[in-house]
Amino acid sequence: MTETLSPKTARRIALASQGFGRTPPAAPGRKHVRDLVRRLGVVQIDSVNVVTRTHYLPAFSRLGDYPREVLETEAWGARRSLFEYWGHEASLLPLELQPLLRWRMARAEAGEMWTGLSRFGRERRDYIDGVLKEIERRGPVTGADFNDAPRGAPGWWSWSDGKRALEWLFWAGLITTKTRRGFERVYDLTERALPRRILDLQTPDEADAQRELVRIAAQALGVATAADLRDYFRLPLAEARARVAELVETGELTPVAVKGWRQPAYLAAGARKPRKVAGAALLSPFDNLIWTRDRTERLFGTRVRLEIYTPAHKRTHGYYVLPFLEDEAITARVDLKSDRQAGVLRVQAAWREPDATAETAGRLAAELKRIAGWLGLGEVEMAGKGDLAAALEDALRRRT
Repeated sequence: MTETLSPKTARRIALASQGFGRTPPAAPGRKHVRDLVRRLGVVQIDSVNVVTRTHYLPAFSRLGDYPREVLETEAWGARRSLFEYWGHEASLLPLELQPLLRWRMARAEAGEMWTGLSRFGRERRDYIDGVLKEIERRGPVTGADFNDAPRGAPGWWSWSDGKRALEWLFWAGLITTKTRRGFERVYDLTERALPRRILDLQTPDEADAQRELVRIAAQALGVATAADLRDYFRLPLAEARARVAELVETGELTPVAVKGWRQPAYLAAGARKPRKVAGAALLSPFDNLIWTRDRTERLFGTRVRLEIYTPAHKRTHGYYVLPFLEDEAITARVDLKSDRQAGVLRVQAAWREPDATAETAGRLAAELKRIAGWLGLGEVEMAGKGDLAAALEDALRRRT
C-alpha cells in the first residue's frame, strides 16, 4: 500500500531537507557555505539588489550571520568550490555538478536554448567563433569588451552582438564565469577557468546525468511531485518522467500520497521526518524553498508571488517581498529596502498571513534587526503600511 503523509509531515520533511530547523553554527564560514550549497544543489542568482542580491540570502536564512565575502570566495575566488551555469535559472552550483550539465551544454551548442539566442547562433556562428578566438587570444573579458549595442533599443534587442555571442558561448559551456567585478561577469574559456580535476571528470551520458540531477533534487526537496523534481534543475519533461520512474525502480524514490496534493508524490530515500521544525528566517523571494509557487502553496497554504515585474499600482504586498518563516509556517511578509546611504533597513510594508501568531511581530522584529546588522545597516525603520505594520513597529521600538 502507498504510504499517506499528512500535510504537516510533508512540510516538516521539506523544511528539514532544505536545511531548516538546525542550530546555526556559532561562526559560520566557508565549510558551512560549501556544505549548504551541496545540500541544496543549486542557488539562484539574480541581479536585483534592493535588499541584497538573492544568492547571499539562502545561506543567511539557514546559517545565520555568515560573512558575505565567504560566498564570494566560494563562487568567484581563486580556490572556489562553485561555478555558474543555467541550473534552475542563472545559478551557482557545486563544481562537482559541472559534468552533470554537459549534456545541456552540448544541446545548447546544437541550438537548444532560448529561441532568440538559438536563431542568433544559427545566423551568426562565424561571428560567435570569432569572439571565442578573441577570448582565447586575449584572456578574460567582460560584456563591455564587445559593446556595440544599438542605442535606445528595448529589451533583448538592446544587447550588442558581442553580448549575444558571450551568452551563447556561456550556455554552450565553451566559456564560463571566471570571476565577477561588482556584479559584472568576467568570462574566460571553460578550460582555463575551471580546475583541471573538474575538467578531467568523465562526462556521463544524458540519462545518467539527468538521473543524478533528479536524485539531488529529491534529497533537497525531501518529498516532491514529479513536476517538483523536474523543475528543480529545469529538466526536459519526458526525460524527467523516465528518470523518476528509474529511481522508483531502484528504491531511491518511494511513491507516497500527501493529503490535499492532487498529484502523486515521491519520498527521497533517507529523508528525515522530524517531529517539529523550529526557528525563524526571512526568505529571499528566490529561495529554493519557495521558488516553485504551486509547491509553496501546497506546503504552506499561502500564495507567494513575485511582484517585481507587476506595475506598482497592481502590487498586493510590495516590490521586493520576503516571506517570514516562523517555525513551520509562513506567518508574515515584509517589503524591504536597504537604504545604504542612510544606513537604514526600510520596512515599506508588513503583512500578516493566516498562520500568524501572537509572537509573530516580536520574532519578525528580532529577525529584521539581525538581517540589518548583517547587511551593515544600523537601524530598522517602518513605513507603516500593511496590517502587521503597527504591531511590528511597536515590537521594533521595544528592541531599540
